[in-house]
Amino acid sequence: MALQVTNSPFSEEQIELLNRLLPTITESQQSWLSGYLTAVNSTGKSSDTAVAVLERPAIEVPTAVKEVTILFGSQTGNGQGIAEQAAAKLKEQSFNVTIQSMSDFKPNTLKKIEHLLLVVSTHGEGDPPDTALPFYEFLHGRRAPKLDHLLYSVLALGDSSYEFFCKTGADFDQKLAELGAKPLAPRVDCDLDYDEPAAQWLAAVEVALQISIGGQSAAATLAGETVSASQYSRTNPFRAEVLENINLNGRGSNKETRHIELSLEGSGLTYEPGDSLGVFPENNSELVDEIINLGSWNAEETVEVNLQGERRALRIALLNHFEITVLTKPLLEKLSNHSESEQLKQLLKPDQSDDLRAYLDGRDLLDALRDFGPVSISEQQLVGILRKLPARLYSIASSLQANPDEVHLTIGTVRYEAHGRNRQGVCSIQCAENLEPGDTLPVYIHKNDNFRLPANPETPIIMIGPGTGIAPFRSFIEERGETGAEGKSWLFFGEQHYVTDFYYQTEWQNYVKDGTLSRLDVAFSRDTAEKVYVQHRMKESGKELYQWIEDGASIYVCGDEQHMAKDVHNTLVDILRHEGGKSLEESEQFLTQLIQEKRYQRDVY
Repeated sequence: MALQVTNSPFSEEQIELLNRLLPTITESQQSWLSGYLTAVNSTGKSSDTAVAVLERPAIEVPTAVKEVTILFGSQTGNGQGIAEQAAAKLKEQSFNVTIQSMSDFKPNTLKKIEHLLLVVSTHGEGDPPDTALPFYEFLHGRRAPKLDHLLYSVLALGDSSYEFFCKTGADFDQKLAELGAKPLAPRVDCDLDYDEPAAQWLAAVEVALQISIGGQSAAATLAGETVSASQYSRTNPFRAEVLENINLNGRGSNKETRHIELSLEGSGLTYEPGDSLGVFPENNSELVDEIINLGSWNAEETVEVNLQGERRALRIALLNHFEITVLTKPLLEKLSNHSESEQLKQLLKPDQSDDLRAYLDGRDLLDALRDFGPVSISEQQLVGILRKLPARLYSIASSLQANPDEVHLTIGTVRYEAHGRNRQGVCSIQCAENLEPGDTLPVYIHKNDNFRLPANPETPIIMIGPGTGIAPFRSFIEERGETGAEGKSWLFFGEQHYVTDFYYQTEWQNYVKDGTLSRLDVAFSRDTAEKVYVQHRMKESGKELYQWIEDGASIYVCGDEQHMAKDVHNTLVDILRHEGGKSLEESEQFLTQLIQEKRYQRDVY
C-alpha cells in the first residue's frame, strides 16, 4: 500500500522516493533495511558488516551537486541498454548525467567524479568485455588513484551457468572499495533475466543519490521510461510472421543451418547492421511432460510466472516461461532444500567444485530430478527455484535498407548426445522442426553499438566469420551494396565442406563479381587431409592483411569465443609481429588501441 503524506512524517519528495523504491524490494531486502535502520538508531552508524548503502548522509554536502557518471562495459549491448535507461531516468530527475562506454572514458578524470555507476558484464572465464578491458586494467594497475571522495554502485551482468558468475562486476566493486570509494548502493548481480533486478538496483540508486545530495527537490518527477519509436521491446516482444525457413546445408552435410526470414511489417521496429534479434523460444514439449510426470505434478495447476502475479498452468509455465535445459549451481542448491539426497549434498560441498563442474556440464533439470529425487516440492515451489527462460540472441543477417520490413537470421541447429540422452538446442530445434511459413515468433531488436560499420563508407573492412558467424557480415555487405559504400571489403569464411556447407555461396560470388566484396578467402576444414581454418588463411595472406590494417581497415570477428576468436586474435598478433616488426607486447598494445578506436570489434559467444 502506498504511503500518504497525511499519515506519515515524511515530506512529499521523500514519499515519492519511498513509493518508487518499496514496491521493488524483496522480503530479504526489507529485512536488511529494517535491521540497518535499527542499527543506525541504536549506534548512530552502520555496523561493520553492513553494506554502506545509507552511510553517505553523515557527510556534509554544502551545495547540491547533481552530477552522475555512468560507465558501461558491454560485449553484446545488454549493459549499454541498461545504462541508457538509467541515464534517461536520472535525467528526468534533473541529474546532470554523463554516460560513456568504458573504452571511451579517460580514467584520469576519476578524481573529478563524485557519483559513479558501473554497468558491466562478464564473459568467458570471468573475463571483462573488450570495451571494459582498458578501464579494468587501469583500476588494477599502479596508476589507479585513491578514491576516498567517490560514491559508486555496480550492476553486474552474467550467466549463473558459468563458474565465474558476474566476476567482472565483483572485481570492480572490490577494487573501488580498496581504493577508498564508498558504496552508494549495494552491488546487484544479474542473471540472464536481468530486467527486474536491474530495476531494483536503479530504484535503490535513485533514492541513495537523492539522500547523498542532501534531499534537494528534483525539478521533474518520474514520467516513465523513454518511449522508443516502436512500442515493441524485450519486455513487450513483437509476434513476427515467418516468411521463409530453409536449410542452407546440402544433402550429406553433418550440419543443419537454417536461413529464416521474418516480417517486421507493422511493428515499427528498426535495426542497423551489427544488431541482434532477440527470440523468445519455447521449451520442448516432450521434455516438459517428462519432468511433470517424474515429479507427479499437476500440469493444470496454476503458478505465478512473474512479480506482477500473472498465473499460468504449470505445463504452459514450463513451456514458455522457465529454463529447464541448463543446470547451474544456484539451482542445485535450491533443489537440495527439497531433497534428501546425500549425493547432492556431497556434490555441493566447497571441496567438490571439480566434480560439480563435471556434473553440470551437459545435464538438465530432468537429469537432476532423476539423480537426486524424489523431491518434496509443490508446483509453485518448482517454478520458484527456476530462472526465467532467456531470449536467444542471433546476429541479424540482413540489411533493413536492402530488405524493408524484414529481418533475416542464420541459425545453426544444435543436436548432441550427452550422459545417455539425446539433447537439443531450445530455440534452434524449434526453428528447425516446428516453424513453418505463416507461424510467428516473439522477437525484439537488441541494439549492439559495439559492432558497427565504420562511419566513413570509404574505410576498408576485414570480416572474419566462420560458420554461423557469417550472419552479420551478410548484413554488412548488403548494407554497403545498398548505400554504395566505396571502402574495400575482405571476408574470411570457414566451415567443414565446400560442397555442402558454403553458406550464401552464390550471393558472395555475385558480390565479388560486382565489386561490393573486394576479396573472399575460404577454409573448409574437412576437405583436406590436414584441417584448415580461417586463421590459416589469414596467416597465408599476412602481408596483405597487415597492409590493410596499416591503411586504416577495421577488423570484425564473429563466432565462437572460446576457440575461434582466441585463435584469430593470436593470429593477428603473429601478423603484427612478423609483418610489422613489433614485439609481442607492442602487438598486444596495438590491438588494444584498435579496440579503443573501434577498429577491432568482436561479436563473440
